[in-house]
Amino acid sequence: MSGSRPDPEALLRRLEWTVLKRLDGLLHGDYRTLFRGFGLDLADLREYQYHDDVRYIDWNVTARLQTPYVREYYEDREVTAWFLLDVSPSMDFGSAARKRAVLEDFFAVLARLLTRHGNRVGALLYGERLDTVVAARGGRKQVLEILYRLQRRPAAQTSAPTDLGAFLRDAGNLLKRRSLVFLVSDFFSAPGWERPLAQLALRHEVLAVRLYDPLEMEIPDVGLVLVQDAETGEQLFVDTGAPAFRRRFAALAARREERLRAGLREAGVDALEIATGEDLTEAIVRFATLRKLRGRRAAGALGQGAGRAP
Repeated sequence: MSGSRPDPEALLRRLEWTVLKRLDGLLHGDYRTLFRGFGLDLADLREYQYHDDVRYIDWNVTARLQTPYVREYYEDREVTAWFLLDVSPSMDFGSAARKRAVLEDFFAVLARLLTRHGNRVGALLYGERLDTVVAARGGRKQVLEILYRLQRRPAAQTSAPTDLGAFLRDAGNLLKRRSLVFLVSDFFSAPGWERPLAQLALRHEVLAVRLYDPLEMEIPDVGLVLVQDAETGEQLFVDTGAPAFRRRFAALAARREERLRAGLREAGVDALEIATGEDLTEAIVRFATLRKLRGRRAAGALGQGAGRAP
């Protein structure tokens, strides 16, 4: 993913023959492990049974009857997935690969995984603001169209800091029907995005995909260097050879990590973290495995609780 990027057709073909082919073998076709709780119409209510998905518990009925009840659904044949893609200036940074290149690869893989099962995908692109909306459609051509839009965008310019909160509020106003939503960003943003993300997750199935570069966690000793803030353009000479500077940098990065993960937990969304240079297939399979295990543990805990007398 480093160096010059292939055109969208070549990029997608490569990913179909590498990442998607490997995912088919590792997930054994169970791509729904990644995508729970979307495209459903209520059919009936029944008592909870062990291994039922705890996401479908009807808490109002459960409280009235003092027994766990779950909703049963008819599943829509078609899923609509929206990709909220952050292409702000900080996404052009990367050591092993630019975060923006990782974003393109991730989008291409997940969108193609969805469209080849007959689902629709759309995209919202954020630069300095939400500036591009690609209506949801199905098919491989739709994936290529969004890739063309991403690759034709000019290099990001310095600007005011990214405001993911505004992006999420705009997305919430645009996305009316319940959908599967991927927020793909490095989360370098002005504060205040947690509440809009939580509000979006109340209506939609939201997955946060956080992209990062190892150099954002710990800076190496490379002597005196000129650094530039990708968002604002501010420049500063720093002495990376100074141990005290590297310690302060690592401490600030650790605090940011804590705030970011706390914000995602507060919003109640699952998160996939992908480093530049990381194997995309392994990252997606790891995420699918964690979601499956989390669902089983939650169901097991609830089943044990339901078996005890009130």
